[in-house]
Amino acid sequence: MNWAKLAPALVGALLVGGLQVRADSLQVQPALVDVVTPGAASTITLRNEGPSPSNVQIRVFRWSQVDGQDSLQPTEDVVASPPAVTLLPGADYVARIVRVAKRPVVAEEAYRLFVDELPDASRVKTGTVKLLVRHSIPVFFGSPDRTPPAVDWTISKQDGRLIVSARNKGGTRLRVSALSLRDAGGHKISFGGGLVGYALGQSTMRWVAPASGRKFVAKGSVSILAQGNDGTINAVAPVVAAP
Repeated sequence: MNWAKLAPALVGALLVGGLQVRADSLQVQPALVDVVTPGAASTITLRNEGPSPSNVQIRVFRWSQVDGQDSLQPTEDVVASPPAVTLLPGADYVARIVRVAKRPVVAEEAYRLFVDELPDASRVKTGTVKLLVRHSIPVFFGSPDRTPPAVDWTISKQDGRLIVSARNKGGTRLRVSALSLRDAGGHKISFGGGLVGYALGQSTMRWVAPASGRKFVAKGSVSILAQGNDGTINAVAPVVAAP
């Protein structure tokens, strides 16, 4: 799942098929919440840069990775307060994110916070399509002694595409951006300069590489270059059978 695509910054006006398409600007800060126990709460700030009031819903999901893919499940362990709010134009609003579960945090718990702009039929004008904004924000609750990321990388082939697997044996997530692959001949595959995703602690995440073309040779081992939590990632990944 590409989380960058789940959090679009929709601003301004477009002209599509003769209809005016408008998206008011809902801003959320920070872009990531990280709470270390015994702390159990943090805040986010919402701001409405649009010209009219905006109804917003805030939801929390438990985030895990199953079979190399992101999985979201409803949870009552972490709550948003309030779960919904009406934002006036130009106004800031602070919402709390609280872990209400009483069990101790083991290593790191991962959640996703969805901040959704809700439709308001009373404000839709004839000939106008309103684009609604969703922000998807990572939320982590971690113990002070959680171990850093420790990732084993592998490359496999499936249906003619390359699969990059990151098995994180550590207790802390690894944020991966600007990922690229290089074969023994120096040929390169780039995932672009932005965020690719996360490998959560004690989990495995997989990403499908962009089309490689004929020159890239996935044989023996492949070099991996990326940006991680604390700097550059340089790794060598063996090419293995498909998972």
